[in-house]
Amino acid sequence: MHFMTALGAAWQQRNSLLCVGLDPDPAKFPAHLQGRPDAILAFCSAIVDATADLVCCFKPQIAYFAAHRAEDQLEALIEHIHARHPGTPVVLDAKRGDIGSTAEQYAVEAFERYKADAITVNPYMGRDSVDPYLAYPDKGVILLCRTSNPGGSDLQFLDVGGLKLYEHVARLVAQDWNASGNCGLVVGATFPAEIARVRELTGDMPLLVPGIGAQGGDVAATLAAGRTAAGTGLMINSSRAILYAGKGEDFADAARQAAIDTRDAINAHR
Repeated sequence: MHFMTALGAAWQQRNSLLCVGLDPDPAKFPAHLQGRPDAILAFCSAIVDATADLVCCFKPQIAYFAAHRAEDQLEALIEHIHARHPGTPVVLDAKRGDIGSTAEQYAVEAFERYKADAITVNPYMGRDSVDPYLAYPDKGVILLCRTSNPGGSDLQFLDVGGLKLYEHVARLVAQDWNASGNCGLVVGATFPAEIARVRELTGDMPLLVPGIGAQGGDVAATLAAGRTAAGTGLMINSSRAILYAGKGEDFADAARQAAIDTRDAINAHR
């Protein structure tokens, strides 16, 4: 499936802009999963099955799997999502950024090994570091633009020919890198004014928006700044607030309720 087609269908058919981030931390798992060799897969699969009809996409963060030598469980998780919940896009949050043959291998890892539908990429090393991902025109390439962390301003607010660096990135991606229509940008919910500026520069390009929930981003301000005229255009990510909403054997039910509450809060401002 083409990532953008699947994302657009999920926005409409599920009436949801919610992206659930899959950041598994075994130390926070319910007691009945502790010590299981497949605990990460079991935990994440249960979250996925409980929330898939409520989301526009899932976003597994690769570091949470790799740190526990669970890359095989990440592969199995993405396969599970595609098999059990067809049409649900998976964004691999890897923030890769390298050049030449190394970038080519990262693209193979994301799209051929893990079979992700999109990947987050750091554009700091320029166009040739992004080309290997763009060579997969049916896959989403979501580039860091205005990130949700406070330190992002150290570089992203630097003046570049009369534009802030994040504005330059947004314009560059929208005007020069998006020939296949498969690019998106990461813009944090903690900076709604910058979301509005990126929307102004990029038209209806999809924006992946971290920072609501545990990071404190404001849902109403995010929607006012970033939604398109159709009321879509956003993948609003929540991770910890949904994953760890419950601590017992009913953790998946608690996650579903948290996802419903978050989706409904988002939709109230669409």
